[in-house]
Amino acid sequence: MIAAHDFYENDYARFWITDGILFCEYKPNTTIDLKVAQCVVSDRIDFQNERSYPILCDIRGIVATEKAGRDHLAQSGSILTQAVALIVHEKISLIISTFYVEISKPSVPTQIFTTEDEALLYLKVFV
Repeated sequence: MIAAHDFYENDYARFWITDGILFCEYKPNTTIDLKVAQCVVSDRIDFQNERSYPILCDIRGIVATEKAGRDHLAQSGSILTQAVALIVHEKISLIISTFYVEISKPSVPTQIFTTEDEALLYLKVFV
């Protein structure tokens, strides 16, 4: 179980809350398969302590995804989520995130950004 409410880290991601926005940062060289997606979603939901947040998700550490993992994030990954801003910087991340948004069709508003400032502006309306 999660010990501190201001920061949490598992094998795949780090979570923290600042100014009403939940930040999720994937660790370098992460592959999103079903097991990883289930772990990240479960830990995030526990960390949120039954409170819904807009989420800034830095996916620059993701190197690959599998369909089962993407599907899980698109469905169960939307629990206790008001909106999602995905931060990307590499061509591969942009391809992965565009594929996720267009094909997996997350159930909450989801946008892709290349800077944290733009992503935060988008999310502030959901706080």
